[in-house]
Amino acid sequence: MLNPVLTLAIFQKQPNPQVFSAGQVIFEEGQPGDDMYGIVEGTVDLLINGKVVETIEAGGIFGTGVLVGVDKRSYTAIAKTDCQLAYIDEKRFLFAVQETPMFALNVMRSYAERLSRLQRLV
Repeated sequence: MLNPVLTLAIFQKQPNPQVFSAGQVIFEEGQPGDDMYGIVEGTVDLLINGKVVETIEAGGIFGTGVLVGVDKRSYTAIAKTDCQLAYIDEKRFLFAVQETPMFALNVMRSYAERLSRLQRLV
């Protein structure tokens, strides 16, 4: 089971969280990416082909695929509410994994669960 408290703690340590207004696009399906995101405050909708397939709340993570070998974003992320998002690039991700191995397990579980849900929708 994903531990949102641990995951949120890792993201809260990141400098310069980004603020997105409700309705603002965070990234689009098919775009390349270098960062994964953690929701510090607010909610984010994930869309495939313009259809909402998942809503993620504070403590949730998304955009992890680009840090584990996926070339392009597999969905669009849009702020459902006003959001504060922390982000981690590959260097910070590797550091967090070294410092807190359970974080890596949380990320892998989250990614696998989301991938499984998305495959069932297609």
